[in-house]
Amino acid sequence: MDPLPQFKVTTRRPNDVVAVFPGKNRVKFDIRSPFGISQATIERLEKSWPEKVVVALRLKGLESFAVSNDKIKIEGAAGIQAGQPMIRQWQGKEEDTLDDKSPFWIQVFIRDAKGRPATSIPLDDKGYFLLELPGAFFASNPRAITVHWIDFWRN
Repeated sequence: MDPLPQFKVTTRRPNDVVAVFPGKNRVKFDIRSPFGISQATIERLEKSWPEKVVVALRLKGLESFAVSNDKIKIEGAAGIQAGQPMIRQWQGKEEDTLDDKSPFWIQVFIRDAKGRPATSIPLDDKGYFLLELPGAFFASNPRAITVHWIDFWRN
């Protein structure tokens, strides 16, 4: 049986918590950030990244996020308007928006406490934003990635 992938996670704030759930060809990083503004640097300790990398941000709202490696930075914002998710993403200038046809598009899902699509913000304490990072983001096999977030409902 193949060993599960290993990672080193460093957060900006001491009370941020990142749980790592590795699996065969996949990993999920589950992030809790009481203050709501922070970042986590995730370093792979294996020779390459798994095929699927997912980040769950357990926040009440997501004013902005950024995911970067040594070559690429993808930024975005996620919210809900009239009960529907509103996701914007860009590289470089905010006007240079990405769409779901871009190889760097991050699939973002906004979930309630039961894992169903959320219909309003702020999310409850068990709601979360799920970011499925694109394979193109890992094409250069970066040693580390950094995830930044700002919760507009922060404490």
